[in-house]
Amino acid sequence: MTALSVRLPESLHAQLKQLAQQEGVSINQLIVLSVAEKVSALRTEDFFRERAAKADRAAFLAVLDKAPDVPPLPGDERP
Repeated sequence: MTALSVRLPESLHAQLKQLAQQEGVSINQLIVLSVAEKVSALRTEDFFRERAAKADRAAFLAVLDKAPDVPPLPGDERP
């Protein structure tokens, strides 16, 4: 593990402390989970950007052309 010193505004620290208490975890655990969620979100975004860059629009449209032209099932209608 690595230690990291972070300076927070008092108001943010107070909110962080309150949320940690509500969740039943330490402030450290809440920060670790929050950073992990953000890193995961950013990496997921990168993953989809990379995949999109490799996309073949013509192949995608060819697959869509194979979909049957039928009305939606009950409950699947658009609002």
